Amino acid sequence: MDLAESIRSAVLSWEYFHKDTIGKQLVRSADSIAANISEGFGRYHFKENRQFCYFARGSLFETKTWIEKAYNAKLFSYDNLVEYNNKIEELSLKLNAYIKSIGTNQNK
Repeated sequence: MDLAESIRSAVLSWEYFHKDTIGKQLVRSADSIAANISEGFGRYHFKENRQFCYFARGSLFETKTWIEKAYNAKLFSYDNLVEYNNKIEELSLKLNAYIKSIGTNQNK
């Protein structure tokens, strides 16, 4: 959620064209990460939980692509790019570990 809020704050400062094109897509993909994790958790079934985490992982990497597009359009500085990519890498490792753990107690 912190990543999405940081991105939303940054996008709000952009001019209309960039908000309407890259900005909306970037905010939607970033918001979708936490939303999919929450929805999967709320399903109370490990297979559905895992499936929604796969969706969240896809949104995480979509967000990375939109961040790179924003950087290429000179909407983010290099420091922003590095900061966001580091956060995405950290979240990716945590999400992959969580996905791996889902349902592991089902066979015991």
